[in-house]
Amino acid sequence: MASNLSIGNLAVGGSSTSPTNSTGAPEVILEGTAPLIAFRDESGGTDDYVVMNDDGAFKIKNDTDNSTPLTISNAGDVTLPAQPAFDVELSTGQDDIAVDTWTTVLFNTERFDQGSNFNTGTYTFTAPVTGKYQFNVNIRFENLDAAATYLQVELKASNHSYYSLIDPRGLGSDPVYWPVNFSTLADMDASDTAYVRIYQSAGTAQMDINATQSNFSGFLAC
Repeated sequence: MASNLSIGNLAVGGSSTSPTNSTGAPEVILEGTAPLIAFRDESGGTDDYVVMNDDGAFKIKNDTDNSTPLTISNAGDVTLPAQPAFDVELSTGQDDIAVDTWTTVLFNTERFDQGSNFNTGTYTFTAPVTGKYQFNVNIRFENLDAAATYLQVELKASNHSYYSLIDPRGLGSDPVYWPVNFSTLADMDASDTAYVRIYQSAGTAQMDINATQSNFSGFLAC
């Protein structure tokens, strides 16, 4: 087994145990038997981050809690298990939506919530960091009233609101099904929120939202 070598903040070793330099606080480690390149900061007494090549995959590893926030496979696939992403649905449909008032869509069931940033009690996503977020809204309305002046679906975000608008007055009769689908890339600051709401102007409170074919999803794009 090769012996360890330490020069200043550079440590080189041949064992699977990370070598240490004379100061006991290596910042760069090159290790032989298990391919490893580690950049560490032990000033606080524990390793903060490790960058490593393990079994052919390049990883950035948080050595404090042993999590791996980024992995690049040999094929070039990038996995970001901590990247904010969610997809939520309704547990039950919303029936006879009130007219001439805003109604929040009750997205209270998570298919997934990577990062735990969606609140199913308030039906709201909160941005954990500043960035550009991709959002997708899909709602299947039923029993839309053709006499309504308009139907507006809004993605209500802190910095800006995004809309889809329908004027059903040109329809010959009340449609049994009417889908609304739209996507947007939103600029959000940390702690900004986003949720979905709808507004029917005039007409009868007869419109429903189908639970199984409606969803709200999003993720941090950059």
